[in-house]
Amino acid sequence: MDFDFQWLLIGLPIAFALGWVASRMDLRQWRRDARESPRAYFKGLSLLLNEQQDKAVDAFIEAVQQDPESSELHFALGNLFRRRGEFERAVRVHEHLLARSDLRAPERERARFALAEDFMKAGLFDRAEDAWRALEGGRFDREARLALLALAERSRDWPRALELAAQLDAAGDGSFAARRAHYECEMAQAADASGRPDEAEAALARALQASPGSARAWLLSGQRLLRAGHPVEALAAWDALRGAHPAMFLLVADSYAAAALSCGRAAAARAVFEAQYAQQPAVELVAALDVLDASDGASDAASDGTSARAARWVRHLGQLPSLAAAGRLLALPQGLWGEPGVTALQAAVARAAVPLERFRCAACGFEAQHYFWQCPGCLSWDSFPPQRVEAL
Repeated sequence: MDFDFQWLLIGLPIAFALGWVASRMDLRQWRRDARESPRAYFKGLSLLLNEQQDKAVDAFIEAVQQDPESSELHFALGNLFRRRGEFERAVRVHEHLLARSDLRAPERERARFALAEDFMKAGLFDRAEDAWRALEGGRFDREARLALLALAERSRDWPRALELAAQLDAAGDGSFAARRAHYECEMAQAADASGRPDEAEAALARALQASPGSARAWLLSGQRLLRAGHPVEALAAWDALRGAHPAMFLLVADSYAAAALSCGRAAAARAVFEAQYAQQPAVELVAALDVLDASDGASDAASDGTSARAARWVRHLGQLPSLAAAGRLLALPQGLWGEPGVTALQAAVARAAVPLERFRCAACGFEAQHYFWQCPGCLSWDSFPPQRVEAL
């Protein structure tokens, strides 16, 4: 049977027309979906800005369902889950992103970064460590190394922390010399506790090499020298500490006095304490001077040294009234105080009581010197107990 070309001439236009209609229908559907997807996204963003997180989550879920190929919607939803503390759902969203074969390399790396943050927030530190290691060498390299450094500190893996800090230093991402000195000091203390003094000494030497002004390294060096029976060298280490960090010297003021007494340098130590006190009045320095005075062996009841001690505490209370100094004065015999001592004690107690003479709102914690029926902070009524903070 011969083929009739007339049917071909009729069928081609019909097929073309059907194809055109189908394409127009798909185009309209695509345009409708494209309009609805941003609308749902902007709705979720608006709800999020208005702090309606529950409704925002529902809106983002709707947007993801309408446009499952949109990675930005997945990132927004995952980050919102993380902020809400729903770490399991955040992990699922970001793992779904990583499972997509069409995800571009930058977005894949971003998804790995978000997943690592999910694990950190959830407290899954072993999985977080694996996720951060996968990001090393990429665009999130610095963030990954900083996170791994924090994990090493948390697990007290000081050799690993030293390695990471050295890498960050070499990369020019800031100075980590002070941290490296702390890590060496941690290892020195662990070595001392385990009976390995040579390792402890080497670690402290590396700490001072990494950060010559490390307060902790000088402080620990002096303590180790004093325990080893080398008070002169201990005083030298603490003098270096005092020169670099005068405020930190207060932590070893009593030990400095003990070392000075053991090597016959009490007069020099007294001059150090008095000069330091002139620049920075502190209870620790007055107490260290007490240690030097007590070395005379005189009794508290009759010695002139004890009277000088009482007068020194009275002068300190007059300059800086505090409960700590008041307690030191109260430890001395009452007959040595005199009228100035009583006045100084009253001033110290009055100053310490000021923060306690307040009313505190039971609803929000707002504190005020006067009683309020309505809290100025949270506007709650009858939320102030009638007792002051001291009596609660």
